[in-house]
Amino acid sequence: MAQYIIYFNQQWVGDHSEEWFSKRGPLANAVVEEAKDAGVYVFAGGLEEDINKAFSADATSGELVVTDGPFAETKEFLGGLTVVDVADDDAAKVWAGKIAEACGWPQEVRRIG
Repeated sequence: MAQYIIYFNQQWVGDHSEEWFSKRGPLANAVVEEAKDAGVYVFAGGLEEDINKAFSADATSGELVVTDGPFAETKEFLGGLTVVDVADDDAAKVWAGKIAEACGWPQEVRRIG
């Protein structure tokens, strides 16, 4: 078994109505429950959308510096993630597909470690 992170950037979500989003929540929750039932669920969660509430820790100078805001100024930022523990890339692709369909926006997948 291997762990995979399935994630999306907030900018991939797109502009949708409140009604559209309210219909996606139950679909996404159903996929999480399906992953739990299948024994592959490790973690899932959406991130705070206000990037200004982020903070960063950097020790590359030899001294720890903690600052308000994101580490890098960038147009895209992480919106949410799911971690699954599955047999292989093919299984990770299946779960990424389920999540993408439920959420209604693209997902990227990377193996952990």
